[in-house]
Amino acid sequence: MAKLSVIDLQGNATGSIELDDGVFAAPVKEHLLWEAVRSLRAAKRRGTAKVKGRSEVNLTKDKYIKQKGSGGARHGNKRTNLYPKGGRVHGPVPHLYILHVNKRAMAGALRSALSLRAQAGDLLVVKAFAGDAPKTKLLAQGLLAIKAPRALLVDTGDNEWLRRTSKNLAQANFLDVRGLNVYDILKYPKLVIAEGAIRALEERLKKTVPKRAAAGAA
Repeated sequence: MAKLSVIDLQGNATGSIELDDGVFAAPVKEHLLWEAVRSLRAAKRRGTAKVKGRSEVNLTKDKYIKQKGSGGARHGNKRTNLYPKGGRVHGPVPHLYILHVNKRAMAGALRSALSLRAQAGDLLVVKAFAGDAPKTKLLAQGLLAIKAPRALLVDTGDNEWLRRTSKNLAQANFLDVRGLNVYDILKYPKLVIAEGAIRALEERLKKTVPKRAAAGAA
């Protein structure tokens, strides 16, 4: 297991923590990262585009010109796409843009993203996100002190101080450890995780480590 220093928001080392190699030292699989990001971005699309077809436009269904004798082509009503205000053919309709990625692959992508940040030295572990009052200025100064002004901040969901303090930060975002995902990890150049959230994250991902990889690590 690799060791990483634990720091406070002043940048001072307060101890160290051992990281699970199956979670933070896993092989980085770029194709899994691509699949996960593609799926997460697609899930955010609204899919509300809609146009009217020929059965929905508000025009008469009567045949507007007789079949023979006009000298022109044969026509029925004006609801077709050939005429102004006619219905559109094969137009967009509301639908979901969900791209399914199975749970094991998504967990593998998350391990790859965490390992990528750890290997690059962009993973920071803080003792705790806490302060006397929920002031954005205090958190902004702390992030500057640890050289992570643009970062994803991860802690357990009951940290109300961090939730309120990070609301007005333009370049940082707070995420509950239960909702940690590949897209947000890759979006920010630094990943700052509270020490308590590390263990929760390891417990969540240990269950999805392939048996072959777990046997190799042992």
